[in-house]
Amino acid sequence: MGALSHIKVLDLSRILAGPWAGQMLADFGAEVIKVERPGCGDDTRGWGPPFVKDEEGNPSDAAYFQSANRGKQSIAIDMTTEAGQALIKRLAAEVDVVIENYKVGGLKKYDLDYASLKKVNPGLVYCSVTGFGQDGPYAERAGYDFMIQAMGGLMSVTGDPDGQPMKVGVALADVMTGLYACNAIQAALLHRNESGVGQHIDMALLDVQVATLANQAMNFLVGGKPPARLGNAHPNIVPYEAFPTADGHIILAVGNDGQFAKFCALAGAPELAENPAFATNSLRVENRDDLTPLVAELMKGQSSDWWLENLSERGVPCGPINTIDKVFDDQQVKHRKMRLDLPHPKAGTVPSVANPVKFSETPIEYKSAPPLLGQHTDGVLSALGLSGEEIAQLKTDKVVA
Repeated sequence: MGALSHIKVLDLSRILAGPWAGQMLADFGAEVIKVERPGCGDDTRGWGPPFVKDEEGNPSDAAYFQSANRGKQSIAIDMTTEAGQALIKRLAAEVDVVIENYKVGGLKKYDLDYASLKKVNPGLVYCSVTGFGQDGPYAERAGYDFMIQAMGGLMSVTGDPDGQPMKVGVALADVMTGLYACNAIQAALLHRNESGVGQHIDMALLDVQVATLANQAMNFLVGGKPPARLGNAHPNIVPYEAFPTADGHIILAVGNDGQFAKFCALAGAPELAENPAFATNSLRVENRDDLTPLVAELMKGQSSDWWLENLSERGVPCGPINTIDKVFDDQQVKHRKMRLDLPHPKAGTVPSVANPVKFSETPIEYKSAPPLLGQHTDGVLSALGLSGEEIAQLKTDKVVA
């Protein structure tokens, strides 16, 4: 039984940040009901190729949708109708959590905002995910991951010094917001257990992006100088970047003075570790421009495999630069079972990426692949107390599908 098997979630969100939080809660055992628009559903169902294909080879939902909706039930409701709003309210009255990522005030006109749903469920934990938060001069703006990475400073520290600013290759602001939202929801549930009181959680992509600047933000706040793009180099540790070898590139991640001495000895240049200009990490950071070319020249003397084997034997952190196919072929990734195959009603099975959390007492049970649009409409409405005739009429009226 999952750690959150007693929790019920109504997921009104779409795209990535909100659904990522909902998927995390589902992985942890919560019952998650995803409400989607009849006919088209979550936008990411169409964000392909590639698409999952059924057993006849016909395209179904996009791989993108599969990344954030595992373990959920899908019910298709037209929330623009009064009957649809009434159904969602009935569902909200019976759940512990609502997740939504509409524009600020977007659900108020449907009486599905926090103030409205709190009246029918005072203990409700209601999580709103927006680009800029519920207040402030940008609150009304739409926010997307790419622009948030730019506005929030991440792109200013990503990419080569002489190149253009670069976004991260994954929608990291969305993913991190989903993770923060999941943590916040669980904290609010713990508070409710003690107080009986629910609450509204205001999650903003920009806030999360600023928060996750981490050491780069503190480097500026303490030092007063905005960090610059360093390519693959680290602002606070040297040598700590990608280096060319005789036949490719690897990551060398020297984290302390002892590791630096071990590297120098292995490279046949013990004098580098004894050089007063490179004796400590802070000095190596100050003299980065002098040291880095020397290390790069030494690294070119051996193959990637030679460095990886010998550095690892000596406890010097290093690693290959894997393409994603090699990631899933890596023996450690395989051992940790980071790839899953889940049953799918059309495709037979679909691949999925496992949750990285390993519980000792409440192991994650992967219940199902991401649902087809409206796959669980009848079951969810029946559990809500609607008769077969009532559900049929709602379908005739195009309130549900």
